[in-house]
Parts: sequence; C-alpha cells; structure tokens
Amino acid sequence: MPLPLSIDDFGSRIATVWSELRPATRGLVERAVQNASTGPQTTRNFQYDARADLELSRFLAALDDRAAEKTNALDAERNGKLKSIADTCAAVLLEKTESAEVFAQLVRRAESQRDYRRIDSLADALTKRFPPSEICELARSQDQIVRELANEALARCPVSKLTALLNDPVDAETARSALHRQIVEYGSEDARQILNALDQVDEIF
Repeated sequence: MPLPLSIDDFGSRIATVWSELRPATRGLVERAVQNASTGPQTTRNFQYDARADLELSRFLAALDDRAAEKTNALDAERNGKLKSIADTCAAVLLEKTESAEVFAQLVRRAESQRDYRRIDSLADALTKRFPPSEICELARSQDQIVRELANEALARCPVSKLTALLNDPVDAETARSALHRQIVEYGSEDARQILNALDQVDEIF
C-alpha cells in the first residue's frame, strides 16, 4: 500500500530522497507505516541489508530536518504524518541496524526528544546485537551519551570478545579500558588475568 499522503506533500528534499530509495526499501517503509500501530516487530520478515540501513538513515535525517525547520509551512495533518513516518523509520532502524553511525544518529534523535525510554531501548540493542568493534567505535564518539552507552555495553561484554580486540591497532586501548572497568566494577578475575599478562608483556618490551 502507498503512504497515506503523497510524499511530495512533505517538500522537495524529502521527495528527492524518497525517489532515490530502492523499491524494496520504499516497500519496507510503506509496510512499516501501514503496520505502525502494531510496533516495529512487524518488519522482522522484510528484506533488510546494509544498503537499506543507509537509505533509511538518510530518509530519517531528511524527515527530521524538515520537521525541525523554522520555516516549516506544513499544516497540522501533514506535519503529524511527517513525524509519524520519521518515528516509524527510527523504529525500524532501532530493530535492525548494526551500524555505529546509525546508532549514534538514533541516540541523538532520542536525546533531542527527551525520549529516555527510547534511549534505554537503544542501550539494550547495543548490548544484544552490535559487534564489539562497533561498540568500541561508539566508545570513542564525541557525543557524551553515545560514549556512556557504549562504555556501559563494553563493561558487560564477555571477556573473550574483548580479548579478541587486544591485537587490533584501533580498538585495543578501548578494549583494555573495558577490561579494567570489569575488574573495578565487577571484580572479574578473567579480566584481571588478561591485564596482568599484558602488563608483563609490556614490561618485557
């Protein structure tokens, strides 16, 4: 089913971004909007890949920018639908994305809306779904809330997964800090043994 209102009703930029989406991604949005009342779980069986992730991120950014414009001339009905579609896109991304960049976008969006329940949901998704390397990238973010969420997730990450990052030239220091936090906050003996071994190696070299 098509969107309830023509996409052209929301302005030229949104219409342009919409036209650049693949048909499969447009269908994903249309079906998600149609089923929004039952929640994002209705998108579970829809086709989704890294490109859809990027396309939805760009579409969400265009929708949010339009909603925030001071010169927004949309009437109440169109503005309400604009925000509803944006919320639906954000819900799909929350359920599907494994991208650090998109995660940060969703956190900033939730923070600007003071939607702390959504931030909690994002924290849960980060812990359950994101690979440690992506979480490490988020732990180096310039956004304080993103950093805090990522560091908290790393503090709960299995020691074995953090250990696997210790030879990575980019993520090693972040993983080491997470292991140290596991020792301080949770008394992890496994993390203590790993860091003691690293210290001994450092002393040799």
